[in-house]
Amino acid sequence: MPPKKCVFCDISSGKQESEILYRDDELMVVKDIKPVAPVHLLLIPRRHVAGLTYASGSVSNTLGKMFAMAEEMARRQAMTVSGYRLVVNQGPDSGQQVEHLHMHLLAGRQLKAMA
Repeated sequence: MPPKKCVFCDISSGKQESEILYRDDELMVVKDIKPVAPVHLLLIPRRHVAGLTYASGSVSNTLGKMFAMAEEMARRQAMTVSGYRLVVNQGPDSGQQVEHLHMHLLAGRQLKAMA
């Protein structure tokens, strides 16, 4: 069950506007409103899942689809050759700001190495 206020659930249901690049029954892809790279997309399950900690086997297909769609979106942005980064933040210490599972696709410039 989604929390009382979830921005991603609001985008999915049409209650909040966002630049949606892809949407189907399981997944949507939107542009991040505070990008940290020239290409910064969010891949978001439409069904509310708070995070990986709460993801059961029932979302394993959705997780697989997120990775497949990330590759497709990188191709659409012409970033498959130069490269891209996929990030899933889990929990407050990781920097997760929205308690709804999502994946960041970052590309468009050389990214710094992660420590």
